[in-house]
Amino acid sequence: MKRFFLFIPAFAALVVSACGGQQAQQQVEQRAELVETAALAMSDISRELEFSTTLEGWQTLNVAPSLTGKIEHIYVEVGTNVGSGTMLVRMDQNQYTTTKLTYTNLGVEMQRMESLHESGAVSQQTYDQTRLSYEQTKESLDFLEKNTYVRAPFSGVISAKNYEDGELYSGQPILVLTQIHTLKALIAIPESYYPVVKKGMKVEITSEIYPGETFPATIDIVYPTVDPASHTFQARLRIPNSGLKLRPGMYVKTKMSMGMARAMVVPYQAVLKLTGSNDRYVFLDDGGVAKRVFVKLGQRFDENIEVISDELQEGDRLVVVGQAKLVDGAKINVAREN
Repeated sequence: MKRFFLFIPAFAALVVSACGGQQAQQQVEQRAELVETAALAMSDISRELEFSTTLEGWQTLNVAPSLTGKIEHIYVEVGTNVGSGTMLVRMDQNQYTTTKLTYTNLGVEMQRMESLHESGAVSQQTYDQTRLSYEQTKESLDFLEKNTYVRAPFSGVISAKNYEDGELYSGQPILVLTQIHTLKALIAIPESYYPVVKKGMKVEITSEIYPGETFPATIDIVYPTVDPASHTFQARLRIPNSGLKLRPGMYVKTKMSMGMARAMVVPYQAVLKLTGSNDRYVFLDDGGVAKRVFVKLGQRFDENIEVISDELQEGDRLVVVGQAKLVDGAKINVAREN
């Protein structure tokens, strides 16, 4: 009998404990998170697009003659500023000298043929053959002169030198000439802006190297196709660089003004990031229940940011405080409405 009376209280305690646990669980499930909300509203914003890019020289030339052979002399070093027509390299002159002598002799022969042709003392066929040989030699001489005495086709700076005097040129560019008084850069723009981006539009360039300073640029070319993978199109920028502060290879940011637009702007901290992905979302007060809505981010304005979603409407109540504790479908208790 003692064992029976000892067992009854233990069993009762288990029953009471189980009932208390169920009640506690129900209380947890019914507990509403305390939050603050604000009404969503459209705002007028100054639409600006920002992109990062790398600067390039407006023109870059690999100085690579069409003739292999010994390099007699290189007239410049890395960093040398050159003007259009400046002599850069002199290759082995033997072939050029031989061809020039042949051309001179053919010139004398051609003059003699002209006189004989006018008097009828030579056949048309002989005259034509001599003239053809003379003209072909002239073309060869021009080619050899261009590739023996290599000149700069435009103004720029020598950005690389791969040989020294006397070395055998074997195909790798002898020099690299880069134009830096004008620079260019490519930016990838979302396809939705294709109808409004035009040649001649103004762009601002900024660099962390020169804080607080901006450099003007213009859109020089709008590429006619859209990348199906990224859904962007390219535009080429033309950047005047008379002060030579900017250099090819620099990493810069670009800003384009697209005029005024209507957009939905919310506090930046109201937007959450889905763990393990780059997806962003916000919570709405849907009749006392947290509703998760995925959004795309647009332009940022200090502590606020533009959000884009077909599920957001003006007047919706956005959770702006306490959203980090919420899950989709959780009950909420609105402490304050802003």
